[in-house]
Amino acid sequence: MLRFLICLCLTANVACAWAQSAAVMEGVPLVLPFSSARAGTVPPSGWNKVVITDRKRDTRYDLVDDHGTVVLHAVAEAAASGLGVRTRFDIRAAPVMSWRWKIAGLIGDADNRVASREDSPVRIVLEFDGDKSKLGLADRSAFALSRGISGREIPYATLMYIWANQIPVDTIVPNPRTNRVEMIVVDSGEAGVGKWQSLTRNVLEDYRKAFGEEPGPLTGVAVLTDTDNTGETAEAWYGDIAFTAGR
Repeated sequence: MLRFLICLCLTANVACAWAQSAAVMEGVPLVLPFSSARAGTVPPSGWNKVVITDRKRDTRYDLVDDHGTVVLHAVAEAAASGLGVRTRFDIRAAPVMSWRWKIAGLIGDADNRVASREDSPVRIVLEFDGDKSKLGLADRSAFALSRGISGREIPYATLMYIWANQIPVDTIVPNPRTNRVEMIVVDSGEAGVGKWQSLTRNVLEDYRKAFGEEPGPLTGVAVLTDTDNTGETAEAWYGDIAFTAGR
């Protein structure tokens, strides 16, 4: 089983286990759809549990029928784990990502700018490869230390799409523990709570804005509902995730 980190295991406290083979078809990522699975299957075929640390409680995920469409249901009770699928392709081939998600409510005390309150009811997590030799000494030292402890390679960069409490949409929020993880707010506040939200983002453009450089290959896609920092409870649903060339 191939394992690698969503972000630095020491500074961001996130590690995960992914599928053994990359999901790619004709240069475009095949992000295995939840809607093609059977309700009650855990985890959906091709997806693997994302383990934060063995000291954190797992978020519960199951596939449920939502008015005739199978979607992924998540419940986090002071918990943090996700589901991920591995891929490898040039994001320029299909830079437009579309997905749906729904939340039952906000996490009252969450603030993604503060490490001790950095939770979100929904996240789409994208990992990218890159030339780590270009990074500064502090980043390279942290990568080496993390690799030495975990025995696993960690991603060069991680881009997350999140639902925030009050931070304006389109704000880029640096992860408070490492600058190798950037978060983009795509939903914010109470508006839309309890209703399916359909979102589309140009990942290539977002990566350039967040990291100020060109992206390397996209190596992983994950969903993550977490409340481990605030200790609260969150419930959410995820629809299919798709990448297209766009216009």
